[in-house]
Amino acid sequence: MGLAATNRSFDLQPTAMDTRMLRSNHAVLQRKTTTRVAKRRSVRNTHVRAVAAPPRERGTENADDFGDVLRSGLQGSPLVHGKEFPPQAEVMKSIPRHCYEKNTWKSMGYAAISVGLTLGCMAAGYALIPLELPFLPVWMLYAAVTGTVATGCWVIAHECGHGAFSDNSFLQDTVGYILHSALLVPYFSWQRTHAIHHARTNHMSEGETHVPDVEGSAGSELSRALKRLLGEPVYAVTRMVSYLVFGWPVYLMTGASGGPKYGVSNHFWPFKPFSDKLFPGKWKQKVLWSDVGVLAMLGFLAWWAKAAGVWTVLALYGGPYVVVNVWLVLYTWLQHTDVDIPHFDKDNWSFIKGAFHTVDRPYGPVFDFLHHRIGSTHVAHHVNSTIPHYHALEATNVLKEKYPEHYLYDPTPIHKAVWRVAGNCLAVEKRGDMYVFKP
Repeated sequence: MGLAATNRSFDLQPTAMDTRMLRSNHAVLQRKTTTRVAKRRSVRNTHVRAVAAPPRERGTENADDFGDVLRSGLQGSPLVHGKEFPPQAEVMKSIPRHCYEKNTWKSMGYAAISVGLTLGCMAAGYALIPLELPFLPVWMLYAAVTGTVATGCWVIAHECGHGAFSDNSFLQDTVGYILHSALLVPYFSWQRTHAIHHARTNHMSEGETHVPDVEGSAGSELSRALKRLLGEPVYAVTRMVSYLVFGWPVYLMTGASGGPKYGVSNHFWPFKPFSDKLFPGKWKQKVLWSDVGVLAMLGFLAWWAKAAGVWTVLALYGGPYVVVNVWLVLYTWLQHTDVDIPHFDKDNWSFIKGAFHTVDRPYGPVFDFLHHRIGSTHVAHHVNSTIPHYHALEATNVLKEKYPEHYLYDPTPIHKAVWRVAGNCLAVEKRGDMYVFKP
């Protein structure tokens, strides 16, 4: 009887009540299955360190994934799984056309201001500060002031490298080459690698500069071991000194902090034993031309030292040179790194996503004037690096208004921000569609 009834039921069309019962039973079974799967995932993920969390559907937020992630002044706003970003062309069009226009005379005027202020500081130091040991604190103050002023020259050359200085490319490269060579920067070499940095911002494998270690790598294990050994305050100080003082020359010589795609590179020698992946084709010759400028400056410094003494050169040029390097590393470090700023792999990265994960910060009117707003309008600079700095504020305001959910501004004072980054941004692990800094 039961078997006959069962077989007969397969031959009949279900009633409305049968349909409702089947749907109800299916919903209950689905909820139970979902709960069991979620529990299994939760248990499995508690034992994973640097392994990605299961992928989520695009457009959904998973706040629980980031509950242990520290927060900057951004309050975790970049930590959204599957966040949609506007097309690059749309963002470019949103910026007024005149913001892309270059005024050669205006650019030259800003270059003259930076060069004039720098030479003025050096002249004042030479004329007013005795080269004697008791005046060492005064010379340190001189180095801080003159190096801070000279960073404006560095930024102007940086603008030349991006093609944002003038429509006259020969004049543009001449100005950039002279200013960067005077600061011992290989102009064309850096122009190339910095262009890659812009083209692959916050890209985990193809980024150039400030690409974080992945949790579980040798670099991350060393960093965590040092932090445990020294304690966070001492570790943070040690890291700031190593990054800000030595980071720039080490990067030029070895490509340190670049993505794994490019290997160990050298901005002065694009041949073996270094990788040449950063400098294909004609760029190798341009690297050598960059070397000519740097060698010429080194020759001038050697002549100056012979004529006036080594200590004179170290005091007037060497101290400010170190401070310039500190500033440029500080800017780039804080523009792309903080406890809640994610990075992305090739499957989840796009140009505009990288650009919108750049951060503007409050440097104040003095530094904004001296450094041509390089730190407070950097999001716009990454959206389109050919925008001259004197149009960048207007472009920034447009991005703020049109894309408030994407534009990033952290109001944290700079000294607090660098302390937070140095002590806590050690290595990232993948969670969903992004890499985040693990506390």
